[in-house]
Amino acid sequence: MHMNPKIRVGLVELPEIALYDPFGSNRATVRQGSALISKQVLMASLEAAGFDVRLYNLKRGTDEEPYGEVTWKGVKLTKVSVGQKISSIPPAECDIWGITSNFSQHRNVARMAIRHLKSAGRPVVVGGSDAIAESAFYLESGADAIVLDKSGGANWAVIDALTGREPRGELSGVMFGDGRIVSTRVRPQGPEDWALPSPSVVRQTLGTEYWSTYFPEKLLPIGSVFTDVGCDRKCDFCQTPDYRLGYKAMSPETAIKWFASQRQEGAGCVIGSSDQFLARLLWDGGRDDVMEIMKGLRDQGLAILWANGLELRKATRGRGLRKGEQDLSPDVELIRALWGWDGDVGCYHAFIPAERPLQGRENYAKLLPWREHCDMLKEIVRAGVPTLTYGCIIGFEDDDERSLSLLEEGVSSLYEELRAINPDLFFQIAPFSLSPIPGTPQGVRFRETGLLRFEDPEIFGGIWVPCADTRHLSYEQISEWQKRLLKIGDGGNKSQFMDKVFQH
Repeated sequence: MHMNPKIRVGLVELPEIALYDPFGSNRATVRQGSALISKQVLMASLEAAGFDVRLYNLKRGTDEEPYGEVTWKGVKLTKVSVGQKISSIPPAECDIWGITSNFSQHRNVARMAIRHLKSAGRPVVVGGSDAIAESAFYLESGADAIVLDKSGGANWAVIDALTGREPRGELSGVMFGDGRIVSTRVRPQGPEDWALPSPSVVRQTLGTEYWSTYFPEKLLPIGSVFTDVGCDRKCDFCQTPDYRLGYKAMSPETAIKWFASQRQEGAGCVIGSSDQFLARLLWDGGRDDVMEIMKGLRDQGLAILWANGLELRKATRGRGLRKGEQDLSPDVELIRALWGWDGDVGCYHAFIPAERPLQGRENYAKLLPWREHCDMLKEIVRAGVPTLTYGCIIGFEDDDERSLSLLEEGVSSLYEELRAINPDLFFQIAPFSLSPIPGTPQGVRFRETGLLRFEDPEIFGGIWVPCADTRHLSYEQISEWQKRLLKIGDGGNKSQFMDKVFQH
């Protein structure tokens, strides 16, 4: 293998952003102690290639630096980077720099970081979903390359090329600073190809906080395992279909090794970040693999956090298969393996992708009908999971007072039924506002409607600050509906996030 440990690669984890109103309330989510899920995979891969990898985690720190303003609902919001200052990084300290920018709301701080790092003349490589969708913004800021290959297969070669070495493997899936795209059909990597992280990498990427309310200290620190990439679906709100990854999953043996790597460095739980963990059920033997992985997790003494929302349709006896008449009844044994909790191991928290089960299901073909959705939720609660976050997206083009009232009524009723099963259940609704993600069919279509009120990335790139009107409601009214829906369940009374974000 081509080895050159003298190449020092600096990887920058961008600071968080806040949107402070004049009353001191922050209207954006700030998670400074998050587990660094994708950085763990990237760092392990680069270390395996012989690079000297340095992590600069700007999320960890107490500096607050204003960098812009935007007026929303008639109120001036100040954009503030939270963590360590970008200027604290010595730009000459590494031979090449890497920045990940997945979310539009971090676009401006990413561009600030690029300009700072370029001041020493070192090359800067940028990856991530927003950088792929809106490459021009990053190239204008001085990026030398945008990595278009989301599987990790392009990383070694692009670093070699930009540091004057002979690229190992075929250089592909890259856009260079002059706009030139090198794109050949090279087999993308999958989780089975990824190097296991070293103890040092695991320690640097462990999380210290989680976004679910009342997270117990006994489960800290928080590890992460990305067990699969790609998706078998083609939802119009998602960028994943454009990456042409197909679907690739870790074997049970490999997944258990990753769990062990987290446990060995003290993790009390792991985040299962993929929403398509259950896509392996579509192939022969996939259900057995799921059961083996979940058993391995418990054997390690770890809890699991399903932070991104497993597809509930795949947890039915019909597994979400498209052929013939589908059996949408819950697969109880599978549900207990995925969402069971015994007080120490199993599933402590799950995000439930409810989205809009009552109306608007044509936007999300993978959702269950409402009755079957409720039956599924009841089985999940019977399995023992103690905390649920229930995600609903509002602000679709056809949303009106009636549709949102029906949603409010339906979720309120479901909450009461779930609490009847488990009176100790913590149930928190998350009424996200529609975010027209660049590069997606939904993003393109929504912009064509003329309903989008903000092209400011900190606004439209967020999920708590509505950015668009509907045909019947203003974005201000959608914001009021967010506050109203947050009162359902336990979040309205106990959520610190509710207090901080919607105080005024």
